[in-house]
Amino acid sequence: MALRDQFTDQLKLSMKAGDAARTSTLRMILARLKDTDIAARPKGIDKVPEEEVVAMLRGMVKSRRDSIALYQQGNRPELAAKEEAEIAVIEGFLPQQMDDVATGAAIVAAIAETGATGIKDMGKVMAALKARHAATLDMARAGALVKAALAG
Repeated sequence: MALRDQFTDQLKLSMKAGDAARTSTLRMILARLKDTDIAARPKGIDKVPEEEVVAMLRGMVKSRRDSIALYQQGNRPELAAKEEAEIAVIEGFLPQQMDDVATGAAIVAAIAETGATGIKDMGKVMAALKARHAATLDMARAGALVKAALAG
């Protein structure tokens, strides 16, 4: 089932269950998706593809994590808890992330595939990783690991 359909189905279920926090988060996701679709219209795209929806969700999680750090610094635990609850709902729609072993194996394979020998080849390796594992790989974490592998 496509993510778009899951959002709508889950929204209906949460509304019937009276789960206000989940309903609010799902409405926020759907609003952000609509904004993303509208932004893509000048490119001739009515509905962004699934991988862009996943990227949008990851961006939403990242911004909430940043907010949590700020709320904790500002001694606002109730706002941090609200953001954490939103993250839990959003992450429920994201594909399972690769674990450390799988990430390491993917990096080794990408380095071998591209013939990378040093830091100057990092872009090629990252492009190969993104092409194969964009949905299941944390690219920020992978970047640090690729850099370490190519430097050493």
